[in-house]
Amino acid sequence: MSALELFHFPFDPGSRAARLALGEARLEWTETLVRPWEPDCVLGQFNPSGMPPVLRVTEGTATPLILCEAPAILGWLEDAQKTPLLLPADLSDRAEARRLTGWFDRRFMDEVNAVLLHERMEKPLLRLGPPEARALREGREALKGHLGMMEALLNERDWLAGRRLSQADLVAGAHVSILDYFGEVSWKAWPGLKTWYMRLKSRPSFRPLLADRFQGLAPVAHYADLDF
Repeated sequence: MSALELFHFPFDPGSRAARLALGEARLEWTETLVRPWEPDCVLGQFNPSGMPPVLRVTEGTATPLILCEAPAILGWLEDAQKTPLLLPADLSDRAEARRLTGWFDRRFMDEVNAVLLHERMEKPLLRLGPPEARALREGREALKGHLGMMEALLNERDWLAGRRLSQADLVAGAHVSILDYFGEVSWKAWPGLKTWYMRLKSRPSFRPLLADRFQGLAPVAHYADLDF
């Protein structure tokens, strides 16, 4: 049995960020897929909020260490390294990585995912009826604003927070990749963002995400293509 077990839902942004971080750390881990909306979901045993992801660590501890949700998992992975892994050594870049991670986990989640993923993903799963056109328009307009901010950053930087890959890129990629699966990103409008996403998709840590499939809905044609 692996010393690391990740409980996750493949189309949850936090779960994807945790998978990417574990991949970047080159750690071996096993996975347990969960459906957090179901009343008997195992997550309730570990996380009071019932939300994924949860990482159970059983090596080197008298009792299992339970890490609840992406910030705790990414923080633990960073603290476990002898040298910086996903937070830059440069203090200004490190602060920027944390700022952008917070931006995605709050504003992007509230303004984009809470609308678009609710309409495109949660409603089919919970059988809440078809998407509402007005909500889709509002979510897509908010998405354009966020993608424009990312495009502006990437016109001046190699990665979102600066000169090297950071937590900000993994968290952003986790969010954007789900929206891309549903065909919500118009890549032609964002050339800098597209180049960044192609680089991110080409990393070994990203490949398992490209094999994810949502029940009853195939991804857009370019979803798994590294050069699209």
